[in-house]
Amino acid sequence: MNSTELSIRNKRILPVILATAIFMLMLDSTILNTSLPAIAEDLEESPLNMQNAIISYVLTVALLMPISGFMADRFGTKKIFIGALTLFALGSLFCSLSQNLNQLVISRVIQGVGGSMMTPVGRLTLIKSFPKNELVQAMNYAIVPALIGPILGPLVGGYLVDYASWHWIFLINLPIAFLGIILSLIYLPDFRQKSVGFDLKGFLIFAAATFILSITLELLGNSVQTTPLLLGLALGFLLLVYYYRHARKEEEPIFPLDLFQVRTFRVGILGNLATRLGISSVPLLLPLMIQIAYQESAVVSGWMLAPMALTAMLGKSVVIRILNKFGYRSTLMTNTFIIGLLICSFSIPGLDKSIYWHLPIILVIGFFNSIQFTSMNSIAIADLRPYQTSSGNSLLSVNQQLAIGFGVAFGLIVLKMFRGDLGLSQDEIHWAFRFTFLIIGTLTMLSALVFRRLHFKDGENLKAE
Repeated sequence: MNSTELSIRNKRILPVILATAIFMLMLDSTILNTSLPAIAEDLEESPLNMQNAIISYVLTVALLMPISGFMADRFGTKKIFIGALTLFALGSLFCSLSQNLNQLVISRVIQGVGGSMMTPVGRLTLIKSFPKNELVQAMNYAIVPALIGPILGPLVGGYLVDYASWHWIFLINLPIAFLGIILSLIYLPDFRQKSVGFDLKGFLIFAAATFILSITLELLGNSVQTTPLLLGLALGFLLLVYYYRHARKEEEPIFPLDLFQVRTFRVGILGNLATRLGISSVPLLLPLMIQIAYQESAVVSGWMLAPMALTAMLGKSVVIRILNKFGYRSTLMTNTFIIGLLICSFSIPGLDKSIYWHLPIILVIGFFNSIQFTSMNSIAIADLRPYQTSSGNSLLSVNQQLAIGFGVAFGLIVLKMFRGDLGLSQDEIHWAFRFTFLIIGTLTMLSALVFRRLHFKDGENLKAE
Protein backbone atom coordinates (compact mmCIF):
# COMPACT_ATOMS: atom_id res chain seq x y z
CA MET A 1 0.00 0.00 0.00
CA ASN A 2 1.53 3.33 -1.01
CA SER A 3 1.50 6.43 1.17
CA THR A 4 -1.26 8.11 -0.84
CA GLU A 5 -3.62 5.16 -0.38
CA LEU A 6 -2.76 5.03 3.31
CA SER A 7 -3.49 8.74 3.64
CA ILE A 8 -6.87 8.40 1.92
CA ARG A 9 -7.73 5.38 4.06
CA ASN A 10 -6.76 7.21 7.24
CA LYS A 11 -8.93 10.14 6.31
CA ARG A 12 -11.92 7.85 5.90
CA ILE A 13 -11.33 6.13 9.23
CA LEU A 14 -10.54 9.17 11.41
CA PRO A 15 -14.13 10.52 11.49
CA VAL A 16 -15.33 7.01 12.43
CA ILE A 17 -12.90 6.94 15.37
CA LEU A 18 -14.19 10.27 16.68
CA ALA A 19 -17.76 9.12 16.06
CA THR A 20 -17.30 6.11 18.38
CA ALA A 21 -16.24 8.44 21.18
CA ILE A 22 -19.04 10.94 20.63
CA PHE A 23 -21.64 8.18 20.37
CA MET A 24 -20.59 6.65 23.70
CA LEU A 25 -20.62 10.03 25.43
CA MET A 26 -24.00 11.14 24.09
CA LEU A 27 -25.62 7.74 24.62
CA ASP A 28 -24.22 7.49 28.15
CA SER A 29 -25.37 10.99 29.09
CA THR A 30 -29.02 10.19 28.29
CA ILE A 31 -29.36 6.44 28.76
CA LEU A 32 -28.70 6.69 32.51
CA ASN A 33 -31.65 8.98 33.20
CA THR A 34 -34.25 6.34 32.33
CA SER A 35 -32.42 3.70 34.35
CA LEU A 36 -31.91 5.49 37.68
CA PRO A 37 -35.04 4.08 39.39
CA ALA A 38 -34.02 0.49 38.53
CA ILE A 39 -30.43 1.09 39.68
CA ALA A 40 -31.66 2.67 42.92
CA GLU A 41 -33.90 -0.30 43.66
CA ASP A 42 -31.11 -2.80 43.03
CA LEU A 43 -28.58 -0.87 45.13
CA GLU A 44 -31.20 -0.29 47.86
CA GLU A 45 -30.91 3.47 47.59
CA SER A 46 -33.45 6.25 47.34
CA PRO A 47 -33.95 7.37 43.73
CA LEU A 48 -33.34 10.93 44.96
CA ASN A 49 -29.78 10.01 45.99
CA MET A 50 -29.01 8.65 42.53
CA GLN A 51 -28.48 12.19 41.27
CA ASN A 52 -24.95 11.81 42.69
CA ALA A 53 -24.17 9.28 39.95
CA ILE A 54 -24.94 11.93 37.32
CA ILE A 55 -23.38 14.92 39.08
CA SER A 56 -20.08 13.12 39.81
CA TYR A 57 -19.62 12.50 36.08
CA VAL A 58 -20.65 16.01 35.02
CA LEU A 59 -18.30 17.64 37.52
CA THR A 60 -15.32 15.47 36.55
CA VAL A 61 -15.81 16.39 32.90
CA ALA A 62 -16.18 20.08 33.81
CA LEU A 63 -12.98 20.05 35.87
CA LEU A 64 -10.73 18.27 33.40
CA MET A 65 -12.01 19.30 29.96
CA PRO A 66 -10.16 22.67 30.08
CA ILE A 67 -6.77 20.90 30.14
CA SER A 68 -7.52 18.53 27.25
CA GLY A 69 -5.70 20.74 24.76
CA PHE A 70 -2.60 21.05 26.96
CA MET A 71 -2.53 17.29 27.59
CA ALA A 72 -2.77 16.55 23.86
CA ASP A 73 0.01 19.02 23.04
CA ARG A 74 2.24 17.72 25.82
CA PHE A 75 1.80 13.94 25.47
CA GLY A 76 0.43 13.56 21.93
CA THR A 77 -3.10 13.22 20.62
CA LYS A 78 -2.84 9.46 20.06
CA LYS A 79 -1.79 8.56 23.60
CA ILE A 80 -4.34 10.85 25.25
CA PHE A 81 -7.23 9.72 23.03
CA ILE A 82 -6.53 6.00 23.48
CA GLY A 83 -6.00 6.55 27.20
CA ALA A 84 -9.34 8.39 27.38
CA LEU A 85 -11.16 5.57 25.56
CA THR A 86 -9.57 3.02 27.90
CA LEU A 87 -10.52 4.94 31.05
CA PHE A 88 -14.08 5.42 29.83
CA ALA A 89 -14.38 1.70 29.10
CA LEU A 90 -12.91 0.75 32.50
CA GLY A 91 -15.24 3.19 34.22
CA SER A 92 -18.19 1.64 32.37
CA LEU A 93 -17.13 -1.85 33.43
CA PHE A 94 -16.73 -0.77 37.06
CA CYS A 95 -20.17 0.90 36.93
CA SER A 96 -21.75 -2.39 35.88
CA LEU A 97 -19.98 -4.18 38.74
CA SER A 98 -20.92 -1.63 41.42
CA GLN A 99 -22.54 -3.06 44.53
CA ASN A 100 -23.44 0.24 46.20
CA LEU A 101 -23.85 3.93 45.40
CA ASN A 102 -20.34 4.90 46.52
CA GLN A 103 -18.78 2.40 44.12
CA LEU A 104 -21.01 3.67 41.33
CA VAL A 105 -20.02 7.29 42.00
CA ILE A 106 -16.29 6.41 41.96
CA SER A 107 -16.79 4.48 38.72
CA ARG A 108 -18.58 7.45 37.19
CA VAL A 109 -15.64 9.68 38.13
CA ILE A 110 -13.33 7.31 36.21
CA GLN A 111 -15.72 7.53 33.27
CA GLY A 112 -15.64 11.31 33.57
CA VAL A 113 -11.83 11.45 33.38
CA GLY A 114 -12.00 9.59 30.06
CA GLY A 115 -15.03 11.51 28.85
CA SER A 116 -13.40 14.88 29.47
CA MET A 117 -10.65 14.08 26.94
CA MET A 118 -12.34 11.96 24.27
CA THR A 119 -14.30 14.49 22.23
CA PRO A 120 -11.92 17.49 22.49
CA VAL A 121 -8.80 15.45 21.65
CA GLY A 122 -10.58 13.47 18.90
CA ARG A 123 -11.84 16.67 17.28
CA LEU A 124 -8.39 18.27 17.66
CA THR A 125 -6.92 15.33 15.75
CA LEU A 126 -9.40 15.93 12.92
CA ILE A 127 -8.58 19.65 12.84
CA LYS A 128 -4.87 18.90 12.56
CA SER A 129 -5.30 16.04 10.06
CA PHE A 130 -7.46 17.69 7.41
CA PRO A 131 -6.89 20.82 5.33
CA LYS A 132 -9.62 23.35 6.02
CA ASN A 133 -11.39 22.74 2.72
CA GLU A 134 -11.93 19.09 3.78
CA LEU A 135 -12.57 19.68 7.49
CA VAL A 136 -16.32 20.37 7.33
CA GLN A 137 -17.01 17.07 5.59
CA ALA A 138 -14.89 15.18 8.13
CA MET A 139 -16.59 16.81 11.12
CA ASN A 140 -19.93 16.34 9.41
CA TYR A 141 -19.65 12.55 9.57
CA ALA A 142 -18.13 12.50 13.03
CA ILE A 143 -20.87 14.58 14.63
CA VAL A 144 -23.83 12.42 13.54
CA PRO A 145 -23.69 10.41 16.80
CA ALA A 146 -24.06 13.65 18.75
CA LEU A 147 -27.52 13.94 17.19
CA ILE A 148 -28.46 10.27 17.42
CA GLY A 149 -27.20 9.52 20.95
CA PRO A 150 -29.59 11.77 22.92
CA ILE A 151 -32.53 10.41 20.94
CA LEU A 152 -31.67 6.72 21.16
CA GLY A 153 -30.46 6.94 24.79
CA PRO A 154 -33.84 6.97 26.56
CA LEU A 155 -35.26 4.38 24.15
CA VAL A 156 -32.33 1.96 24.47
CA GLY A 157 -32.16 2.52 28.22
CA GLY A 158 -35.84 1.72 28.66
CA TYR A 159 -35.60 -1.52 26.71
CA LEU A 160 -32.38 -2.66 28.42
CA VAL A 161 -33.85 -2.09 31.87
CA ASP A 162 -37.18 -3.74 31.00
CA TYR A 163 -35.86 -6.77 29.14
CA ALA A 164 -32.30 -7.27 30.45
CA SER A 165 -30.85 -5.41 33.45
CA TRP A 166 -29.49 -1.95 34.23
CA HIS A 167 -25.92 -3.31 34.07
CA TRP A 168 -26.17 -3.44 30.27
CA ILE A 169 -26.51 0.34 29.96
CA PHE A 170 -22.82 0.46 30.92
CA LEU A 171 -21.66 -2.80 29.33
CA ILE A 172 -22.92 -1.59 25.95
CA ASN A 173 -19.98 0.85 25.94
CA LEU A 174 -17.33 -1.88 26.00
CA PRO A 175 -17.51 -3.17 22.40
CA ILE A 176 -17.78 0.40 21.09
CA ALA A 177 -14.72 1.48 23.10
CA PHE A 178 -12.81 -1.63 22.00
CA LEU A 179 -13.51 -0.81 18.35
CA GLY A 180 -12.36 2.77 18.90
CA ILE A 181 -9.13 1.66 20.60
CA ILE A 182 -8.23 -0.83 17.83
CA LEU A 183 -8.91 1.72 15.08
CA SER A 184 -6.94 4.37 16.99
CA LEU A 185 -3.90 2.11 17.39
CA ILE A 186 -3.83 1.48 13.64
CA TYR A 187 -4.98 4.75 12.06
CA LEU A 188 -4.82 7.63 14.54
CA PRO A 189 -1.95 10.07 13.87
CA ASP A 190 0.01 11.47 16.81
CA PHE A 191 0.25 15.26 16.93
CA ARG A 192 2.24 17.24 19.45
CA GLN A 193 2.76 20.94 19.90
CA LYS A 194 5.88 22.69 21.07
CA SER A 195 5.88 22.29 24.85
CA VAL A 196 4.51 25.32 26.67
CA GLY A 197 4.22 26.13 30.35
CA PHE A 198 1.15 25.09 32.26
CA ASP A 199 -0.96 27.93 33.65
CA LEU A 200 -1.85 26.27 36.96
CA LYS A 201 -3.49 29.33 38.52
CA GLY A 202 -5.56 29.97 35.40
CA PHE A 203 -6.59 26.33 35.27
CA LEU A 204 -7.72 26.36 38.92
CA ILE A 205 -9.75 29.54 38.42
CA PHE A 206 -11.38 28.35 35.20
CA ALA A 207 -11.95 24.83 36.54
CA ALA A 208 -13.60 26.25 39.67
CA ALA A 209 -15.88 28.38 37.48
CA THR A 210 -16.94 25.47 35.26
CA PHE A 211 -17.26 23.21 38.33
CA ILE A 212 -19.67 25.63 40.05
CA LEU A 213 -21.61 26.43 36.87
CA SER A 214 -21.98 22.74 35.97
CA ILE A 215 -23.26 21.61 39.36
CA THR A 216 -25.57 24.62 39.55
CA LEU A 217 -27.05 23.93 36.12
CA GLU A 218 -27.42 20.23 36.94
CA LEU A 219 -29.41 21.05 40.08
CA LEU A 220 -31.22 24.18 38.92
CA GLY A 221 -33.93 22.46 36.92
CA ASN A 222 -34.63 19.89 39.65
CA SER A 223 -34.64 22.13 42.72
CA VAL A 224 -37.44 24.20 44.23
CA GLN A 225 -34.94 26.34 46.16
CA THR A 226 -33.56 28.43 43.33
CA THR A 227 -32.01 31.28 45.37
CA PRO A 228 -28.85 29.38 46.47
CA LEU A 229 -28.42 28.04 42.95
CA LEU A 230 -28.75 31.50 41.41
CA LEU A 231 -26.03 32.63 43.84
CA GLY A 232 -23.96 29.71 42.53
CA LEU A 233 -24.44 30.95 38.97
CA ALA A 234 -23.36 34.45 40.02
CA LEU A 235 -20.24 33.04 41.72
CA GLY A 236 -19.39 31.02 38.62
CA PHE A 237 -19.61 34.08 36.39
CA LEU A 238 -17.55 36.15 38.85
CA LEU A 239 -14.84 33.50 38.65
CA LEU A 240 -14.90 33.78 34.85
CA VAL A 241 -14.39 37.54 35.22
CA TYR A 242 -11.49 36.83 37.59
CA TYR A 243 -10.02 34.45 35.01
CA TYR A 244 -10.29 37.20 32.38
CA ARG A 245 -8.30 39.56 34.58
CA HIS A 246 -5.72 36.82 35.23
CA ALA A 247 -5.38 35.95 31.54
CA ARG A 248 -4.69 39.59 30.64
CA LYS A 249 -1.52 39.49 32.77
CA GLU A 250 -0.40 35.88 32.16
CA GLU A 251 2.06 35.28 29.31
CA GLU A 252 0.76 31.78 28.51
CA PRO A 253 -2.79 31.45 29.89
CA ILE A 254 -4.61 28.16 29.48
CA PHE A 255 -7.15 29.95 27.26
CA PRO A 256 -5.43 32.95 25.61
CA LEU A 257 -7.61 36.02 25.24
CA ASP A 258 -6.43 36.50 21.66
CA LEU A 259 -8.82 33.66 20.76
CA PHE A 260 -11.63 36.19 21.11
CA GLN A 261 -9.94 38.55 18.69
CA VAL A 262 -10.82 35.97 16.03
CA ARG A 263 -14.31 37.14 15.08
CA THR A 264 -15.56 33.82 13.70
CA PHE A 265 -14.47 32.02 16.87
CA ARG A 266 -16.18 34.67 19.01
CA VAL A 267 -19.42 34.39 17.05
CA GLY A 268 -19.24 30.58 17.05
CA ILE A 269 -18.86 30.46 20.85
CA LEU A 270 -21.66 32.96 21.49
CA GLY A 271 -23.91 31.36 18.87
CA ASN A 272 -23.46 27.90 20.43
CA LEU A 273 -24.40 29.30 23.83
CA ALA A 274 -27.42 31.26 22.63
CA THR A 275 -29.04 28.79 20.25
CA ARG A 276 -28.61 25.76 22.53
CA LEU A 277 -30.91 27.38 25.11
CA GLY A 278 -33.78 26.18 22.96
CA ILE A 279 -32.26 23.28 21.03
CA SER A 280 -30.97 21.45 24.13
CA SER A 281 -34.25 21.67 26.01
CA VAL A 282 -36.38 20.01 23.31
CA PRO A 283 -35.12 16.39 23.84
CA LEU A 284 -36.04 16.81 27.51
CA LEU A 285 -39.31 18.74 27.30
CA LEU A 286 -40.91 16.81 24.45
CA PRO A 287 -40.78 13.35 26.11
CA LEU A 288 -42.00 14.95 29.37
CA MET A 289 -44.98 16.47 27.57
CA ILE A 290 -45.83 13.19 25.85
CA GLN A 291 -45.69 11.30 29.15
CA ILE A 292 -47.21 13.87 31.53
CA ALA A 293 -49.74 15.73 29.38
CA TYR A 294 -50.64 12.99 26.88
CA GLN A 295 -50.29 10.17 29.46
CA GLU A 296 -48.24 8.00 27.13
CA SER A 297 -45.49 5.56 28.17
CA ALA A 298 -41.76 6.26 28.17
CA VAL A 299 -41.30 3.78 25.33
CA VAL A 300 -43.85 5.65 23.19
CA SER A 301 -42.12 8.98 23.86
CA GLY A 302 -38.78 7.38 22.96
CA TRP A 303 -40.11 6.11 19.64
CA MET A 304 -41.63 9.51 18.91
CA LEU A 305 -38.18 11.12 19.01
CA ALA A 306 -36.36 8.32 17.17
CA PRO A 307 -37.20 9.60 13.62
CA MET A 308 -35.25 12.77 14.44
CA ALA A 309 -32.07 10.71 14.09
CA LEU A 310 -32.99 9.70 10.53
CA THR A 311 -33.60 13.26 9.34
CA ALA A 312 -30.44 14.39 11.14
CA MET A 313 -28.45 12.05 8.92
CA LEU A 314 -30.29 13.41 5.88
CA GLY A 315 -29.23 16.91 6.93
CA LYS A 316 -25.62 15.77 7.03
CA SER A 317 -25.84 14.73 3.38
CA VAL A 318 -26.78 18.22 2.15
CA VAL A 319 -25.20 20.64 4.63
CA ILE A 320 -21.97 21.10 2.67
CA ARG A 321 -23.88 21.96 -0.50
CA ILE A 322 -26.05 24.42 1.44
CA LEU A 323 -23.02 26.11 3.02
CA ASN A 324 -21.20 26.31 -0.32
CA LYS A 325 -24.23 27.90 -1.99
CA PHE A 326 -25.49 30.31 0.68
CA GLY A 327 -22.49 30.84 2.96
CA TYR A 328 -22.28 30.58 6.73
CA ARG A 329 -23.90 33.90 7.58
CA SER A 330 -27.11 33.36 5.62
CA THR A 331 -27.30 29.66 6.47
CA LEU A 332 -26.93 30.14 10.24
CA MET A 333 -29.29 33.12 10.46
CA THR A 334 -32.01 31.39 8.43
CA ASN A 335 -31.50 27.96 9.97
CA THR A 336 -31.60 29.27 13.55
CA PHE A 337 -34.83 31.17 12.82
CA ILE A 338 -36.42 28.04 11.32
CA ILE A 339 -35.45 25.94 14.36
CA GLY A 340 -37.01 28.54 16.67
CA LEU A 341 -40.18 28.53 14.57
CA LEU A 342 -40.34 24.73 14.71
CA ILE A 343 -39.92 24.75 18.51
CA CYS A 344 -42.83 27.19 18.73
CA SER A 345 -44.84 24.80 16.53
CA PHE A 346 -44.82 22.15 19.29
CA SER A 347 -47.32 24.42 21.09
CA ILE A 348 -49.94 24.22 18.32
CA PRO A 349 -51.52 20.72 18.67
CA GLY A 350 -53.96 20.53 21.60
CA LEU A 351 -54.76 17.57 23.82
CA ASP A 352 -57.72 16.79 21.59
CA LYS A 353 -55.27 16.05 18.77
CA SER A 354 -53.23 12.87 18.41
CA ILE A 355 -49.61 13.01 19.58
CA TYR A 356 -48.68 12.06 16.04
CA TRP A 357 -49.44 15.64 14.99
CA HIS A 358 -46.02 16.37 16.52
CA LEU A 359 -44.29 13.82 14.32
CA PRO A 360 -43.83 16.03 11.19
CA ILE A 361 -42.32 18.77 13.37
CA ILE A 362 -39.95 16.24 14.98
CA LEU A 363 -38.86 14.98 11.57
CA VAL A 364 -38.17 18.46 10.20
CA ILE A 365 -36.38 19.79 13.29
CA GLY A 366 -33.91 16.88 13.19
CA PHE A 367 -32.89 17.95 9.69
CA PHE A 368 -32.26 21.58 10.65
CA ASN A 369 -30.53 20.70 13.94
CA SER A 370 -28.03 18.70 11.92
CA ILE A 371 -27.23 21.69 9.72
CA GLN A 372 -26.97 23.95 12.77
CA PHE A 373 -24.40 21.90 14.67
CA THR A 374 -22.13 21.33 11.69
CA SER A 375 -22.24 25.02 10.71
CA MET A 376 -21.67 26.41 14.22
CA ASN A 377 -18.82 24.06 15.08
CA SER A 378 -16.96 24.51 11.82
CA ILE A 379 -17.20 28.31 11.65
CA ALA A 380 -15.88 28.54 15.22
CA ILE A 381 -12.55 27.00 14.24
CA ALA A 382 -12.44 28.34 10.65
CA ASP A 383 -9.93 31.13 11.22
CA LEU A 384 -7.93 29.81 14.17
CA ARG A 385 -4.19 29.72 13.58
CA PRO A 386 -2.30 26.45 14.18
CA TYR A 387 -1.00 27.56 17.58
CA GLN A 388 -4.57 28.43 18.66
CA THR A 389 -6.29 25.19 17.67
CA SER A 390 -5.63 23.23 20.89
CA SER A 391 -6.81 25.90 23.32
CA GLY A 392 -9.62 27.07 21.01
CA ASN A 393 -10.92 23.54 20.52
CA SER A 394 -10.85 22.87 24.29
CA LEU A 395 -12.72 26.10 25.02
CA LEU A 396 -15.31 25.24 22.36
CA SER A 397 -15.86 21.86 24.04
CA VAL A 398 -16.27 23.46 27.49
CA ASN A 399 -18.67 26.03 26.04
CA GLN A 400 -20.81 23.32 24.42
CA GLN A 401 -20.94 21.36 27.68
CA LEU A 402 -22.13 24.44 29.60
CA ALA A 403 -24.51 25.46 26.80
CA ILE A 404 -26.30 22.10 26.95
CA GLY A 405 -26.60 22.47 30.72
CA PHE A 406 -27.98 25.99 30.37
CA GLY A 407 -30.52 24.78 27.81
CA VAL A 408 -31.84 21.92 29.94
CA ALA A 409 -32.00 24.05 33.10
CA PHE A 410 -33.64 26.96 31.27
CA GLY A 411 -36.33 24.73 29.75
CA LEU A 412 -37.21 23.21 33.12
CA ILE A 413 -37.27 26.61 34.86
CA VAL A 414 -39.65 28.09 32.28
CA LEU A 415 -41.87 25.00 32.55
CA LYS A 416 -41.98 25.29 36.34
CA MET A 417 -42.78 28.98 36.07
CA PHE A 418 -45.93 28.21 34.06
CA ARG A 419 -46.90 25.16 36.11
CA GLY A 420 -46.51 26.89 39.47
CA ASP A 421 -46.78 25.02 42.75
CA LEU A 422 -50.52 24.36 42.51
CA GLY A 423 -52.07 21.12 41.35
CA LEU A 424 -53.05 21.46 37.72
CA SER A 425 -55.44 19.51 35.59
CA GLN A 426 -54.10 17.53 32.65
CA ASP A 427 -55.23 20.23 30.22
CA GLU A 428 -53.61 22.98 32.29
CA ILE A 429 -50.33 21.05 32.43
CA HIS A 430 -50.41 20.80 28.65
CA TRP A 431 -50.88 24.57 28.40
CA ALA A 432 -47.77 24.98 30.61
CA PHE A 433 -45.79 22.95 28.07
CA ARG A 434 -47.26 24.91 25.17
CA PHE A 435 -46.27 28.26 26.70
CA THR A 436 -42.80 26.88 27.46
CA PHE A 437 -42.25 25.87 23.84
CA LEU A 438 -43.40 29.33 22.71
CA ILE A 439 -40.93 31.08 25.02
CA ILE A 440 -37.86 28.97 24.17
CA GLY A 441 -38.78 28.95 20.47
CA THR A 442 -39.06 32.75 20.37
CA LEU A 443 -35.71 33.15 22.12
CA THR A 444 -34.14 30.73 19.64
CA MET A 445 -35.45 32.81 16.75
CA LEU A 446 -33.97 35.94 18.35
CA SER A 447 -30.62 34.18 18.80
CA ALA A 448 -30.30 34.14 15.00
CA LEU A 449 -29.22 37.78 15.32
CA VAL A 450 -25.92 36.61 16.84
CA PHE A 451 -24.86 35.38 13.41
CA ARG A 452 -25.37 38.81 11.85
CA ARG A 453 -21.84 39.56 13.06
CA LEU A 454 -20.48 37.13 10.50
CA HIS A 455 -19.34 38.54 7.16
CA PHE A 456 -20.70 37.18 3.90
CA LYS A 457 -17.34 35.66 3.00
CA ASP A 458 -16.66 34.04 6.38
CA GLY A 459 -16.02 30.33 5.97
CA GLU A 460 -14.70 30.66 2.39
CA ASN A 461 -11.55 28.79 3.44
CA LEU A 462 -13.70 25.84 4.53
CA LYS A 463 -15.31 25.34 1.13
CA ALA A 464 -14.41 22.11 -0.67
CA GLU A 465 -12.57 22.64 -3.92
